[in-house]
Amino acid sequence: MSLRCLMLVVICVVFITTETVSGEEVNVVGEVGGTVSFGSTSINPPVSSIIWKHRKSTGLVVKVIEWDLDDGFSTPNLGFRGITTLNEKTGEINITKLNFEHSGPYTIDINSKQQEQRFNLEVLARVPKPEIKIEKTEMNPNAVYLICEYRETIIWKNSAGETLKGSPHTPKGELITAEKKGNPDVFYTCTLKNAVSESTSDPVYERDLFEDLWGFLIWIVIVSISMVFIILFLFIPPCCHDYCAACNGRHKTSRK
Repeated sequence: MSLRCLMLVVICVVFITTETVSGEEVNVVGEVGGTVSFGSTSINPPVSSIIWKHRKSTGLVVKVIEWDLDDGFSTPNLGFRGITTLNEKTGEINITKLNFEHSGPYTIDINSKQQEQRFNLEVLARVPKPEIKIEKTEMNPNAVYLICEYRETIIWKNSAGETLKGSPHTPKGELITAEKKGNPDVFYTCTLKNAVSESTSDPVYERDLFEDLWGFLIWIVIVSISMVFIILFLFIPPCCHDYCAACNGRHKTSRK
């Protein structure tokens, strides 16, 4: 066999092996406090024993639950006791009241022989309801930054239902730039999403993002005029009051 043919054979073997190994692992996702089931839907009889094992984050391998013809069911590990069941007909395992400690790889032994298929369980918490932070821009008074500071998948949308592309924000999350449209009813939302849940923020409206400049100027003018009248009334000299009173007296005498 030539060197070229040998190399082709080796490459094919490596490729097939890689495909086989990757096909042996099944990814499973569960929610904290929730329930998950996984395993084969059928097993070939006769079956005399089934053992599920879990590799913890420390590397320690523990028995989750086991069954055999003589002794029936047993759950030796306290972390799974009372929340784990096994279908001895199919080999499927069911775990309730999930917590983060249940994450990791699981294997199944049937008739004391470990099966090729493995299951990798990832337990996730529900995402929180996000809050949008607002940050003014120094260069443009008609634009602000909207920030969603979370590590989960972030989806930005506007009131038109359009999905907006966010930019990375340090140390975490994303931001978008909201520009003034002249419509106070325009709004933006931030949605967090993971494999088990999603949650959307309260909308942030344009009317809350930008100051009404004309309204502010009118308010300043009204306040200024009021202050002028108050100052004139309080601080006008007393002699002016007497002069005005004398003028009024002379005017009345002349009319007689």
